[in-house]
Amino acid sequence: MAVFSSSECLKVDSPSRENPFLTSEENEASAQFLRDGYIVFPLENDSLLNAVKKNLYQAGIELIGNQSKYSEADFFDRIHKIISVSELNDFRVKLIALMAQDKSLRPNIYSLGKKYIHWLVGNELAMQRNCNLSIQFPGDDSSLLPLHSDVWSGNSPYEIVFWLPLVNCYQTKSMFILPRAESEEVFRNFKQYSHLTAEDLFNKITDKLVWLEVNCGQGVIFSHSLLHGNRVNEESETRWTFNVRFKSLLSPYGTKELGESFLPITMRPVTKIGYNYIKPEC
Repeated sequence: MAVFSSSECLKVDSPSRENPFLTSEENEASAQFLRDGYIVFPLENDSLLNAVKKNLYQAGIELIGNQSKYSEADFFDRIHKIISVSELNDFRVKLIALMAQDKSLRPNIYSLGKKYIHWLVGNELAMQRNCNLSIQFPGDDSSLLPLHSDVWSGNSPYEIVFWLPLVNCYQTKSMFILPRAESEEVFRNFKQYSHLTAEDLFNKITDKLVWLEVNCGQGVIFSHSLLHGNRVNEESETRWTFNVRFKSLLSPYGTKELGESFLPITMRPVTKIGYNYIKPEC
């Protein structure tokens, strides 16, 4: 009988290594994610995405009090024509509060990314308590995320971000990411970068960054341990995106813990029994 050491069992990080327990599609997605640290994929349920957008549109119109300025088709790209930058944060906060009352939002967003989340993370999951909504107007520098890794602020490297655009995202209307090999090269040699500001580091690695081109109807899953961020939106349209973190329920947590920042969503019966096991005492 073959015996494997613990180090051999953990040699699972080869993009070219096919897992015979997975389908060819799963192996392909896994290899791409291990290589790049992110994957862009088609959503499988257009009607579900349309329902999410419709609810958001109706909530936005309710806040603005304008029923006729723009149709749902134009509302998201053109919202900056209706409200000002100074009004944006208040609008976004109120919109998030309205959407939080929609108990279908978290299940719907999970369902939109479910297949790839299961392939890349597993099917026993914890999901971030809140779905983050980002609205970035053209020319607005008030809601930028400078180059960063979420793990630096206490998130677990075992988490992924599901990034869900509600509009077509391209160039500066999108986000940038430093692919896995390049991010890890920075981390390995971080002493030579640690004195730099986020802006200086961005300028140092800018030619290696990938600007994601993602249409409405597609999603992105990325490891938030990688360096990523956004810039001033220099396009003529507003960017709307949801982002929410998922992780394997039983994998290690950072400072964002289960029950505080994450809630279990697909705990399996055996795990429930295990959690509630009472060891007999003599």
